[in-house]
Amino acid sequence: MTETVPGGKLSEMFRSLRSRNYKLFFVGQGISLIGTWMQQIALSWLVYRLTDSVFLLGAVTFSSQIPSFLLGPFAGVAADKFERRKVLLVTQVLSMLQASTLAVLVLTDSIEIWHVLALSAVLGTINAFDIATRQAFVVELVEKREDVSNAIALNSSMFNMARLVGPTVAGLIIAVVGEGICLLINAISYIAVLASLLMMHLKPFERVQQQRKAWQSLKDGFEYAFGFAPIRALILIVGLLSLFGMPFTVLLPVFARDILHGGANTLGYLMGASGFGALAGAMFLAQRKSVVGLGKVIIFTMLLFGLSLMAFSFSELLVLSLVLMLVSGFGMIVTMASCNTLLQTIVEDDKRGRVMSLYATAFMGMAPIGSMLAGSVAEHVGVAYTLLGCGFLCAMSVIPFAVNRPKLRQMVQPIYERLGIVPEIATGLQSASVLTAPPEER
Repeated sequence: MTETVPGGKLSEMFRSLRSRNYKLFFVGQGISLIGTWMQQIALSWLVYRLTDSVFLLGAVTFSSQIPSFLLGPFAGVAADKFERRKVLLVTQVLSMLQASTLAVLVLTDSIEIWHVLALSAVLGTINAFDIATRQAFVVELVEKREDVSNAIALNSSMFNMARLVGPTVAGLIIAVVGEGICLLINAISYIAVLASLLMMHLKPFERVQQQRKAWQSLKDGFEYAFGFAPIRALILIVGLLSLFGMPFTVLLPVFARDILHGGANTLGYLMGASGFGALAGAMFLAQRKSVVGLGKVIIFTMLLFGLSLMAFSFSELLVLSLVLMLVSGFGMIVTMASCNTLLQTIVEDDKRGRVMSLYATAFMGMAPIGSMLAGSVAEHVGVAYTLLGCGFLCAMSVIPFAVNRPKLRQMVQPIYERLGIVPEIATGLQSASVLTAPPEER
């Protein structure tokens, strides 16, 4: 290699961007996601400004995410059956229309809370199909199989770079001109992802003739995912983190205004700090060359996430709160992305869409239930004690995974051997495989 060592490491960190299609996807989605995060902050602030209700903050999140819980498995069947690019084109156009409608209602000062609830449910339905398809689509865009784990890590980097930029910009815009402009910017941002999808050069889509009906295909996906303990354990981790951990985003407007005595810009700073920590976590994963050892990483970062939420619940200082948000963002994204990476590595290709839809269901589907519960509990005991309990449950929920990790590792060992991931077994592949890990990581 002609590059210097630092340059070589940097090149390896971004190696999946060598694939043209993935590079287009990365840029288009990155721009669109900034708009998405701006809309999320704008809606949270708008709802709390209009209603002063923590419960309704949770209700909006519930309506936007519960469709993923109900429709996610069916979306996985669609992701395995139809051309994924066309599915994504449809979902992105519909998302643009949803954002445009919200923008018009807010800018004309005719928005009511039921509008927000209804349109959030519409977006949730669209996202149920979009997320499952997008997760499975990434694998098609990377030219080398060994770059898949890097692409997933860079996806997380992109997502959290947007979470760093979007809320910070949104907080400043809301303070100056209000929430409507943020929603309008989000609607316009979908042009980038639509253009990137249309510019891709993909292999001709070949429809797989399936003898089984959709319901049988769905059943097969469930039996495969929950019948194999490692996949079941990873989906459970994601579901528990989403149920107990993700409600913190619903409670942040209350912390920003009532505990830290700030405004929309304070909310933006808190979300930005969480995004910065998450970006650091995603880059940490991107520089790893192997999936080996991610089980230990999941245990550590899940505990880190829970403990940082518990500490944040006591903080009344903005600087300390920002630091704790940074740490929680790191712990959350490393846990989620590590689970995603391991799933993408061990799943069979013909069931990838269905398994990733279950991942999306666990991630997006459990969050609304947690948000409603957290909103209801916070109305009675306050947001500080509610978040304290959430952090504690997050930390405790990883214990079963930690106890069973040796058995789970033995079960995935044959898959690692077949893929050439375990270096001492796959002799002859050590020098060729980017996924080879040093012995100390085992």
